[in-house]
Amino acid sequence: MSDALSLVAPGRPFRAGLDRILHAKRGGLVVVGDGPDVLAICSGGFLLDAEFTPQRLSELAKMDGAIIVTPDVSRIARANVQLMPDAATPTSETGTRHRTAERVARSIDVPVLAVSASMSMITVYRQAGKHAIQPTPWLLGRTDQALATMQRFRARFDAALGSLSTLEVEDSVSLGDVVAAIQSAEMVLRIAEEVDGYLVELGDDGRLVGLQSAELVDGVATALHLVVRDYADLADSDADLVVTANRVAALLAELPSDELRHPARVAEVANLPGSFLDAESAMESRGFRLLSRLPRLSDALILRIVERFGRLPHLMRASITELEQVEGVGQMRARQVKEGLARLAEASIFERYQ
Repeated sequence: MSDALSLVAPGRPFRAGLDRILHAKRGGLVVVGDGPDVLAICSGGFLLDAEFTPQRLSELAKMDGAIIVTPDVSRIARANVQLMPDAATPTSETGTRHRTAERVARSIDVPVLAVSASMSMITVYRQAGKHAIQPTPWLLGRTDQALATMQRFRARFDAALGSLSTLEVEDSVSLGDVVAAIQSAEMVLRIAEEVDGYLVELGDDGRLVGLQSAELVDGVATALHLVVRDYADLADSDADLVVTANRVAALLAELPSDELRHPARVAEVANLPGSFLDAESAMESRGFRLLSRLPRLSDALILRIVERFGRLPHLMRASITELEQVEGVGQMRARQVKEGLARLAEASIFERYQ
């Protein structure tokens, strides 16, 4: 469906032709694909094999039959065609043109577009999917609203993450603090996914919106993954840590919106230890997220450090000599880790109490 919607994005010649049909208050039926399976359900009409132009598409729509275009919409293959899909193919539509469009899309894997003159609407069918094309001003209004909401949740996520960093170095993290960071991160990701859907329809008109959305969502998925690795009940091996964190992220993405608002449900899905009946129950970070903020530390080295010390409080109290005992950490690297964590702790506490 995304590929089909991109064909009719504003600024594309195909969209211009469909808009011309609407402006002329006419209907139309267009099949994007001229393969043998499409031709097998075609009856009558005439062969064109003409270069596609918006003007030609709108003029050909004056006839009652369907129009067949090539998959890349570069040429008009046939016009005034009667489509004869299997009548047993299920359809939820009532109008003749839309019933035919849905049956063709369900029986053949090609996009089919129905232009309704009475409702001034373009509907795209692809397999079992159906999507009504919205006007560009409506899409821009929705994307602006989504971006504003996304910006608020990103600010909330940054604040929750900053607070979590401070609490981690103070060894005073609670279950509620972790859940708050997870909830705001997941909301940012969901809104970004919604914006991506609008961008497919907007085409070139959504370029600036895409840049704003990319900036707002940057780093959120990675931070969420690290928070899960820090606090979820995970096995002490690299494969289990990564795989389980990915599984938790996938479960959070599938969580219904009403359940995402309930901290207890989020804590359960994120596999956090304990019960949310006591939101202030203490938790200890493993230190993945803070270590990832230090320069020139590979994922493998971070994992070995975490496996050596287990929890962030133990790592914060470790001496340079103890850090040197980790495989791959020499004296210089041990000093960098020790001083780097100290700077992060100082910066986090200063930001909180300034």
